[in-house]
Amino acid sequence: MKLVVIAALLLSISIGSFSQELNVGDKAPSFSTVADDGSTWNVNDYLGDKFIVVYFYPAAMTGGCTKQACAYRDMKTQIDAANAVVVGISGDNVEGLKLFKKANDLNFPLLSDENGEIAKKFGVPLRDGGTITREIDGHSFDLVRGATASRWTFIIDKKGTIVYKNTEVDAIKDSAEILDFIKNNS
Repeated sequence: MKLVVIAALLLSISIGSFSQELNVGDKAPSFSTVADDGSTWNVNDYLGDKFIVVYFYPAAMTGGCTKQACAYRDMKTQIDAANAVVVGISGDNVEGLKLFKKANDLNFPLLSDENGEIAKKFGVPLRDGGTITREIDGHSFDLVRGATASRWTFIIDKKGTIVYKNTEVDAIKDSAEILDFIKNNS
């Protein structure tokens, strides 16, 4: 009997250590991390004030991720007018995020989640990280990421609740879809 109780306890502990996927209606997890400019970005600083668009992307300076980031850049004025803030989160280190932001003239925070802890809190699937080499301003740079997140987008409302979740994100259409959602649900 003791073995059964111990086995059940160990099973419940191990199940609890895995990430649990969040769904619409769930309370958004609290998180803070380092942004591309070296500052600390904390979700709690925006709760109660704005909609918070949290989009996870696999890797800076890759095709789909660049298209997605540039689409958010190009719609920033409209997103701001809808009383929302956007953050892009990847497993890239801060140095890689700085280069990505500069190379594409991005106008919103990129957040580093090198160990995938934020992605795990949202239930976003992760794969191993990696390194890619890109040329920026005539210089070659290695961009390093500790984890590779799947491309998922969430919207957190002013009360801290997940009100939108997309696990089948179209990188080019993502920004327009979230803006549409916010306009129709605020």
